[in-house]
Amino acid sequence: MGLTIGQIDYANCFPIFSALQKNFDCSAYRFVRGTPATLNKMLLSGEIDLCPSSSIAYARSAEKYRLIPGLSISSIGSVKSVFLFSRVPIEKLDGMPIGLTVESATSIALLKIILKKYYRFTNRFFPVVTARTSAETQCCPAILVIGDTALKWSQDFSGLYRYDLGALWLSLTGLPFVFALWMIRDDVVVRMPEEAARIKAHLLAAKELAVSTLETLAAESGEYAWMNRETLLDYWKTISYDLTPWHVEGARSFFRDAAETGILEREPALRFL
Repeated sequence: MGLTIGQIDYANCFPIFSALQKNFDCSAYRFVRGTPATLNKMLLSGEIDLCPSSSIAYARSAEKYRLIPGLSISSIGSVKSVFLFSRVPIEKLDGMPIGLTVESATSIALLKIILKKYYRFTNRFFPVVTARTSAETQCCPAILVIGDTALKWSQDFSGLYRYDLGALWLSLTGLPFVFALWMIRDDVVVRMPEEAARIKAHLLAAKELAVSTLETLAAESGEYAWMNRETLLDYWKTISYDLTPWHVEGARSFFRDAAETGILEREPALRFL
């Protein structure tokens, strides 16, 4: 019995999964596709064995997981797919209600930290569905949108104020922001150590292949036809797929801020495979 791998249906994950599935024997793997929120729940329940999962999901259940070293989905400045879209400048949002995508707990936590700790704002938050509407149609002055929807809104709703949360985090802390970590369940590592070591090696090699062949991937990818090749390539080059000591420092700073603002009960330890 092989490993069940969660595959996020966003453009930022496409290069790694494409390189993995095209260049390595994946016959022992079963891929389950879904949003970050769905896969977070499946990983926690044991329905899948590993996936690139929201950083905050790791922090809330760190005792259940090991991190695959050297891998993340991060930004060093602009991330281009996690935006606060607003009808007013961010400086005027104190006290105002803000809509939140339900797709990513990490981006929600990041926005709350930025507004509460760094801007000293008090806001109310509520979930919204963002698939086919702009912020102007929501009953709030601002809305957090992530992933492919954020990329599409950036093209379609140019009249709104746009705040890239990756860029805000770097300007406030001087650190990268780690949106997702590659996590494998601790019990899977214990039961299947050889398989865990194998997928770790495959993923690290797939990352190197992916970042060295982004131009080819952009030319071949028909899945994101709504973006032109240059825009897609620029987006992929914006993402950092590494997990260096600097990235780890950024993750620890995020977890520390989350604990200080009451989002987490405590700052988690980072446990690696």
